[in-house]
Amino acid sequence: MNMVAWSDSENDAIVADYFAMLADNLAGRSYKKAQHNRALQVKIGRSRGSIEFKHQNISAGLIGLGESWIKGYKPAFNFQMALVDAIARYIAKAQIEIGAMLDVRGFANASPLWMTTAPTHKNTPPPEELERMQAIARKYDVAASDKRNRVLGKAGEERALYH
Repeated sequence: MNMVAWSDSENDAIVADYFAMLADNLAGRSYKKAQHNRALQVKIGRSRGSIEFKHQNISAGLIGLGESWIKGYKPAFNFQMALVDAIARYIAKAQIEIGAMLDVRGFANASPLWMTTAPTHKNTPPPEELERMQAIARKYDVAASDKRNRVLGKAGEERALYH
């Protein structure tokens, strides 16, 4: 089988699609994974199975970053680190867009905020994929994420106060 590496644009497209499904999932809205898969097949020219497996890779990447993931896509930890870069780009862009949208004067017209669930603390042995998860975590800029989260938190408090 000839395995061609995914380009940044392909990774960005599938990550954006995954987050659209995740937002629906977290909001309790229904969505059809097969429809998303078919749309991606047309958009990026990859096979159904390749897209399905890449969605599983995104789940694994999100676990490594401590984020929520779609339970219907069992994590598959064998993937390019370029996918983690695409996930981090998406999260950073979403946080910047949310920050820009949080102008107090515009709250009445603001779109809903996407938020992830809080991480949990478990007293369990390390996962089998620990080394892979640590490699993912090393690529994630915790300080920058913390700064964005603080800005977002402050803006959220201002939004609540204004409301």
